[in-house]
Amino acid sequence: MVTKVIALSKDNRAAALKEAGKIIKAGGLVAFPTETVYGLGGDALNPASAKKIYEAKGRPSDNPLIVHIAEMEALPSIVEEVTEEAKRLASLFWPGPLTMILKKSARVPYETTGGLDTVAVRMPVHDVALDFIEAAGGYVAAPSANRSGRPSPTTAAYVAEDMEGRIEMILDGGQATLGLESTIVDLTVEPPMLLRPGFVTMDMLSVALGEVGVDETLLRGDSGQAPKAPGMKYRHYAPKGELIIVRGKTEAVTACINERLREGRRINKKTGVITSEETLGYYDADARYSLGKKGSAKAAAERLYRILRECDDEGVELILSECPDGAGVGAAVMNRLLKAAGYHIIDV
Repeated sequence: MVTKVIALSKDNRAAALKEAGKIIKAGGLVAFPTETVYGLGGDALNPASAKKIYEAKGRPSDNPLIVHIAEMEALPSIVEEVTEEAKRLASLFWPGPLTMILKKSARVPYETTGGLDTVAVRMPVHDVALDFIEAAGGYVAAPSANRSGRPSPTTAAYVAEDMEGRIEMILDGGQATLGLESTIVDLTVEPPMLLRPGFVTMDMLSVALGEVGVDETLLRGDSGQAPKAPGMKYRHYAPKGELIIVRGKTEAVTACINERLREGRRINKKTGVITSEETLGYYDADARYSLGKKGSAKAAAERLYRILRECDDEGVELILSECPDGAGVGAAVMNRLLKAAGYHIIDV
């Protein structure tokens, strides 16, 4: 299969979206931009399409897919009930980077939900994504458009790196603006439970809903339970090199990271370090990457996956990372970094 890549412009956008919609309706796969990361789209109501997504990603089939919709009117036919909590969250955060888990209707195949009686649903805010969903029939199942376990792609070039020859088309809409996947909240339990942090923060959810629980797999990745949402059970977002997070006071962190970097060079490993802008010059590494200024979680979110991909591009074999602030959006950055490191964290 030859994967067609279309760089979207004002002149070709309408025709490209129409062609992409036809591919989805025929059971094929199309990668498309959203405000979070690029998604790998298939027909959410077609069991065969879900199977193709799992195959293209090399993804376990018990890992649920998110159904993307373009309008609130599309929700009632794919869920058992649009609850008051769902209506409240939709009024506040849709379209946007929030995924809600609700009881599924019979219309949604189990292949899309990973065998669960629940369905994850999101309405993106990206204009290309919304127009693509409409062109595709209104229901697009779309995990991130990367090979399973790799860092999620924030550009079409990284989609092509993983998906060339595996899917029919890539719609190139430029850089994803947020850089991390959507927040996921489970509305089928009481109290509602945060399953994946993102730009809709725990504080924002608590203001909207009152009490909100936190799934314990956010803290550890060794749960034996079937995942209710993407990214909960399996190693995700990982670079090819070994990644270690070091947490503590600046002086101790700097000393520990530099010692680990020296150890890596002694055994001829190419080394890299991920730091804040302020401490970038503290380290002696083959490659240095800045997540932005301390406390700027939005900058860190936008840069993280690109940095992990650049580590692969540059052949970095040992990566040491400072531990970012875990407040607000920083919780999402920390969640992805922990999973990328396989929860390998050193406290100093």
